[in-house]
Amino acid sequence: MKRRSFIKASSLAMVGATSLQPSIAEIQISSGYGITPSLNAYSFNKALLEGGMSLDNLFIFAAQAGFTAVDLTAYYIPGYPEVPGDQTLYEIKRDAFRTGISFSGTGVRNDFTVSGEEALAKEIDHVKQWIVAASKLGAPNIRIFDGKAISAGDSASPIHQQVVDAFRECSRFGARHGVNIAFQNHHDFLISTKEIIDIIQRVDSEWFGLMLDTGSVVGPDPYSEIEKLLPYAVTWQVKERIRVGEGNEALDVKRLIDLLHKHQYHGFLPLETLGEGDPRVKVNALYKKVADKL
Repeated sequence: MKRRSFIKASSLAMVGATSLQPSIAEIQISSGYGITPSLNAYSFNKALLEGGMSLDNLFIFAAQAGFTAVDLTAYYIPGYPEVPGDQTLYEIKRDAFRTGISFSGTGVRNDFTVSGEEALAKEIDHVKQWIVAASKLGAPNIRIFDGKAISAGDSASPIHQQVVDAFRECSRFGARHGVNIAFQNHHDFLISTKEIIDIIQRVDSEWFGLMLDTGSVVGPDPYSEIEKLLPYAVTWQVKERIRVGEGNEALDVKRLIDLLHKHQYHGFLPLETLGEGDPRVKVNALYKKVADKL
């Protein structure tokens, strides 16, 4: 069956399938920038974890919505947190390819603020194992976290250095496997823009950068903070809503895209929807807003 026929036929079995959006090629040609929207699999977290959606159906939905890439969080790969055998990884890669989907990245859970050398070594080894898996999937980056400890804001503290050293070790390992390490500012240990930039500069690796989470930046003007962080971004989590003070509001997509163009960002732009509502509807709506502005 031809790829286009396969997508069309498969989509008929899906509830809530929607019409195709403008192609990525058309968006890039018209904008002059190589920015490729990607679907973050976490948008379908509940369905993927509870069996309401298979990875095959995720790929089909993504293609139907207009995406050419998926950020496949490792939580949804069978066997996680263990890395499955090569056959499983390659079958996932093949199934995505048959649907016209590549992987913009993957991601794991980790905590580099844990106490004790043995516990830290286990966390680092977990990331390394999935770096190898990311390479086999063809994912250019792997998203990792800092940790769950509470920071006092002193970037010279021993625990900050521990995080830097862990990031650096993973980056060296990632370089050997052709996988970028993308730290997500997830409002966990590192919160302020100043702290985040300081840590990235101290890691000082071409294989390390920021997964810029638009929903977790802190400051009275989140767009100003995003602009400060943007030069360090290797990938993104663009969310529907953005933190403003103690509350949140709808993301100003035009303002965000203008910043990307201003700083000539090139690469994947993963989109993620959260909260109540049908994720199919929400993802399509966010994609359309972004595509219209690109």
